[in-house]
Amino acid sequence: MAQQTITALFDRYEDASAAVSKLEAGGVPHADISIVSNNEGDRHAERLGSGGHEHAKHGAETGAGTGATLGTLAGGAAGLLAGLGLLAIPGVGPVVAAGWLVSAVTGAGVGAAAGGLVGGLAGAGMSEGDAHAYSEGVRRGGTLVTVRADETRSAMVMDALEEHGSVDMNARTQGWRSEGWTTPTASTTDLQSPTSGAGMSPAGMVEGRERVRAYPGSTTP
Repeated sequence: MAQQTITALFDRYEDASAAVSKLEAGGVPHADISIVSNNEGDRHAERLGSGGHEHAKHGAETGAGTGATLGTLAGGAAGLLAGLGLLAIPGVGPVVAAGWLVSAVTGAGVGAAAGGLVGGLAGAGMSEGDAHAYSEGVRRGGTLVTVRADETRSAMVMDALEEHGSVDMNARTQGWRSEGWTTPTASTTDLQSPTSGAGMSPAGMVEGRERVRAYPGSTTP
């Protein structure tokens, strides 16, 4: 069965976490959801609990490691968000993160996030230009939710992400470009591509949806 990687950016962590909770309630496995949120100013300290927080914060800030709390990722009975841990991502800064994308970003959790968010997203099937744009969104304070879903769940996933206020990335990146921002690749127009073929453009645009992106994933029997 064909799978997609569905991605959305949120301005507010609270909106992103509400979307994650709805996805979990709708039966999407914890292992198929990830969240990465900007942690500038240690804004998520109260969500990480007290156990090892200062050690994890030091490791994330110095790039010495992924943070002490990342060993609890993948959800558990309390849900994905109970597994939030600290991480330092080159070019993005300090974040809190949970879910499958963390392994892709950190190289299966070994050492600091040397591969970066762009590499992790591109490895999950996203175009490089879009990966840079979503990484920039997190750097600027946003929260990224990325979901792996087969065709039986993809519409529900997109609905949940849109209903909780995901960002229109076309409009957002146009605003950034008017301020002088450019993607450091040749694929600078990925997020402006017109839709084509099967309701989707090469850059992941889904016909009729402005605030979510879907990218081809693996195929399972």
